[in-house]
Amino acid sequence: MLIKYWPAETNIPFMRFRFIGAALSIFMIVGSLGLLFTKGLNLGVDFAGGSVIEVFETETVTVPEVRSRIPGGLTVNSATSSGDRLVVIRFGEVDRSLLGPEFAALTPEQQDERASAASNTFVVNALKREFNLADTDILKNDSVGPKVSGELFVESMIALGIASLVMLAYISFRYSWSYAAGGIAALVHDAIGTMGLFALLDIEFNLTTVAALLTIIGYSINDSVVVFDRVREVRRKYKQMPATEVIDIATNQTLSRTILTGGTTIIAVLAIYIFGGPVLQGMSLAMIWGIFIGTYSSIFFAAAIVLMLGVEIRSHQPDKTPGFEGVP
Repeated sequence: MLIKYWPAETNIPFMRFRFIGAALSIFMIVGSLGLLFTKGLNLGVDFAGGSVIEVFETETVTVPEVRSRIPGGLTVNSATSSGDRLVVIRFGEVDRSLLGPEFAALTPEQQDERASAASNTFVVNALKREFNLADTDILKNDSVGPKVSGELFVESMIALGIASLVMLAYISFRYSWSYAAGGIAALVHDAIGTMGLFALLDIEFNLTTVAALLTIIGYSINDSVVVFDRVREVRRKYKQMPATEVIDIATNQTLSRTILTGGTTIIAVLAIYIFGGPVLQGMSLAMIWGIFIGTYSSIFFAAAIVLMLGVEIRSHQPDKTPGFEGVP
């Protein structure tokens, strides 16, 4: 019903506030990079290596009991999934002296190769023994070796880089290099800002988070391209109009679409965040934040860079209709 009260036309001078917007963006990027280099990301098992085991929390299987009865320096926390309380156990590699004589008999090279799997087996067996659990009582048991986790991290970063380069090439071909620079700058702005949020809140960074980042990149560039397309139309119609007014008109014309699209997407992702459980909370939080700053960056960051570099379009002009010279 509120859509009915949205004004048919808006006239917000967005480019008047472009320096404030750029300053906020630079502050966020510098702060995010500072957090990433000093505090770092809380890498999940996918990237850091190790194991994650989840079991239902009961009167006997509790966080304090698991911490006290299972040796090896485990990280044990509680979580909620679909209304059920869980005990979540995370560990990289337990003390090798606990892994038994069979492990100690291996060569150092073999021990390095099998340490993660042996640690996982040790903790699972200890849980079954101490709390009388069956295989069906263990809800989740994921284990990733350090070599695989390192490859996953590198390949994830390569995927992000390739996606950015391909979009840069497409926008340069479709519009011009200045639009590509603005779009990629907004894309990097959103990705760094999202990773900075994860470092600030110490949220686990895993493969689902990378999927969320790729989604944010696609959403961000799509939002920027919608504005760019309208800028091109307005520039063709008003060839002598100042560039700031061209961008303001284009942004105002796409504002309702931007808010409605972003708002409905956030509502859907918010439902995942609330009801999806701890496994999906990191991904959904990344998408909520990414959609918010993606909408912001397409207006105040990407458009401001295009304004600085020039709004002219390198493309063929439509043929003139005989007897009509167009609008000056």
